[in-house]
Parts: sequence; C-alpha cells; structure tokens
Amino acid sequence: MTAEEMKLRTKQFALRIMKLADSLPRTASGRALAGQIVRSGTSVAANYRAAGKGRSKAEFIAKLGIAEEEADETQFWLELIIESGIVPATRLEPLLQEARELTAIIAASRISASKRK
Repeated sequence: MTAEEMKLRTKQFALRIMKLADSLPRTASGRALAGQIVRSGTSVAANYRAAGKGRSKAEFIAKLGIAEEEADETQFWLELIIESGIVPATRLEPLLQEARELTAIIAASRISASKRK
C-alpha cells in the first residue's frame, strides 16, 4: 500500500467514524462516546498525514506513534460502544476490524522506520 492509499484509507476511516458518532443517541453517555470517538478516529488520519510532512525522521516516527495510539484508542471506544449495547456488534464489526488493521499497519510502519538508519 502506498502512502497516498494509506492517507485515503485513514480519511475514509475518519468519515465512517464521524457518521457513527452522528448516529449515537443524544444521551449523556452517547454524547460523551461520540466526542471521544470523533477525536481519536479523526486524529488517526490527521497524524498519519502529518507524519508525511515530518521535517525529520524523528518527527515522522513520533507522528506515526501518535496515529497508532489514536487508532488503538478508537478500537477501545468502538469496543465500549458494542459492549454497552448502544450499537449492535454486527453493525460495528467492520469498523472495528478496520481500526485493528490500521493500528497494525501503522505500528509496522513505525517499527520499520525506527529500524532504518
């Protein structure tokens, strides 16, 4: 996967997360979860994009690390939404799987970049 394809994939992920957040109930917990998942889910794309603009290898690796953490955090919020029963697992499983895959891809990229001299 090219960097441009990954930028598009993370942006599509962010858009899907935003649609999910908009569909959550307007309860106190629904609003709190919506806010959290929008922040972490959109941050994956923003930080992956920022990594490509890094001024140094260290900055590139740091931004990838943030994107990885945010993808993992998004997994947590998705799991919480599922386990709370707010949204059925069957509806969120594809989005959860994408969060897992993005976390793994970004982690592998960060590790690979850290090993390069």
